[in-house]
Amino acid sequence: MWRIYRRVLRYVFRYRGWLAASVICMLLFVIFSAFSITVVMPFINVLFQSGEASPAVHSTPTAPASSPVPVHLPSLRQRLEQELNGYFFRKPRQEALLLLCGILAGGFFLKNLFRVGQAYFMAPVEQGVIRDLRNELFRHYQRLSLSYFHGERAGQLISRVIYDVTVINASITAAINSVFRDPLQIVIYLGVMIFLSWKMTLLVLVVFPLVGYAMTEIGNRLKRDSLRMQERVADLASVLQETIYGIRVVRAFGGEEREIQRFERENQDFFRTVVRMARIRNLGPCVTEYLGVIVGVLVLYVGGREVLGNSTSLSPGGFVLFLGALFSMMQPLKLLGQVHNSLKEGMVAAQRVFSILDTPIQVADHPQAVEVRDLQRSIRFVDVSFCYEPGIPVLQEINLEVRKGERLAIVGPSGGGKSTLVDLLIRFYDPTSGHIEIDGIDLRRIRLDSLRRLMGVVTQETILFNDTVRNNIAYGLDGSVSDEEVIEAAKAANAHDFILQMPQGYDTVIGDRGTKLSGGERQRIAIARAILRNPPILIFDEATSALDTESEVLVQQAIDRLLQGRTSFVIAHRLSTVKNADRIVVLSGGRIVQEGRHEELLAQDGLYRKLYEMQFRW
Repeated sequence: MWRIYRRVLRYVFRYRGWLAASVICMLLFVIFSAFSITVVMPFINVLFQSGEASPAVHSTPTAPASSPVPVHLPSLRQRLEQELNGYFFRKPRQEALLLLCGILAGGFFLKNLFRVGQAYFMAPVEQGVIRDLRNELFRHYQRLSLSYFHGERAGQLISRVIYDVTVINASITAAINSVFRDPLQIVIYLGVMIFLSWKMTLLVLVVFPLVGYAMTEIGNRLKRDSLRMQERVADLASVLQETIYGIRVVRAFGGEEREIQRFERENQDFFRTVVRMARIRNLGPCVTEYLGVIVGVLVLYVGGREVLGNSTSLSPGGFVLFLGALFSMMQPLKLLGQVHNSLKEGMVAAQRVFSILDTPIQVADHPQAVEVRDLQRSIRFVDVSFCYEPGIPVLQEINLEVRKGERLAIVGPSGGGKSTLVDLLIRFYDPTSGHIEIDGIDLRRIRLDSLRRLMGVVTQETILFNDTVRNNIAYGLDGSVSDEEVIEAAKAANAHDFILQMPQGYDTVIGDRGTKLSGGERQRIAIARAILRNPPILIFDEATSALDTESEVLVQQAIDRLLQGRTSFVIAHRLSTVKNADRIVVLSGGRIVQEGRHEELLAQDGLYRKLYEMQFRW
């Protein structure tokens, strides 16, 4: 647990300047808080005592020999109180009262000024930690291999960034207060109480072990419930995200009620967990406060009897100051009770966040990785095998060479490994065995950003962003292209005409995932994006399989223009789209079972001919 504390604090110390300023304001706030209640003693004495000093001040009883407190402590307190009273009683009572009111108002003004200063300087620390953690999480998400995301729910990953980071920040704020402000307040108030009456202070201290035990038990329960609550948040976010993204399917299959019941079930689990947690969290400060009030009542009774019976050297003003210090100590004690619970919650959230940040990046740049600017000769797959899970091969001993400018079609039954083959080329994954080369250089020795700049990818599931048409086409080029280049790319992709018919043309926002466009329009935007990138290697993964005939013709025309003079990998189920390929590779069961041109493969009695006849039997 301490390792997690230290790791969280490293994020805090990035803002040590702001933190130092906040701590200084915090300490000054504590000082003026104590000063504000200390003024109460002469204030009471001026209001309710007459003469130069009260009799209580002049009497100096000697502490019993058995007293564990040095005999000079009551005398010191009496002398200090006598000096204060003497200073104020030398003035007319009206003038003394006015002076005390001014001191009291000034003390509270400075106290609140430094409280505001503490919050002012602490805000950049709190929000900076949130920003840094979220940035690191998101950056790490971008670098993790695709296999990691296959095993995680999107809602859980979102919850780590949005919810867990906020919980960590709340615990940091509570911890800083508990280190610099609350203990110091408790020490000062406790010191004032001991100075005024060590016997009554001893009575107060009896309850502290009870408070500590109660807080420990409540904190342990809170930690367990906090973990459950954070899991419920992730489950709720997952259901919400899946339902929103799949709303067309939900509506098409009449699944609205089912999804409503599913969401309400998860929401009810979340509700029960949060209610239980809120009850436990609120129990802590209530227990602390009530135990404190019990002590306060005891002090009121015991101390009040002594003051009324003139059996103590404590003046009425001193007694009121003791009570003020006692009840002022309740709030920091209450906050210390809360911080224990808050730290339990925060460390659970930090464990979840750091477990992601500590997930190793499986596909990363080699220390001596080189940059490749173009494809000069060929791409080679050398004895490539790949498994998503150990012992279950998806590709087996693939040996394949694709020359520069060659159009290679990859066909075969579903689950044969076609998409996985090109995923290895893009380096979404690394081969389990064997290797892939570009111009004789192992892909693992090429910088990832350099490798992926060589490639343009168009998939069946076109991913567009909730942005303008122009920005979607120019995605990844960081403003380095002109409007004319964007328009030329759209024309080459047969997209220019329908873009002009949109309300704001190229400035039209196309909605989340491009929902304002048809399937064919989305695909043509994706092709325009690939054309604008002008890569030497193109990958088309079932790019026309989900389109109607008219859209397929337009998209296929755009693809044919794009493929000219480029090395390309075309994955297709519709064999009519690969007739003109320079070479066709047939994959089945993770192996290459046939290879050749369309006419050659039809002449053979193999899988390709069987697939062709199944598609064109009618």
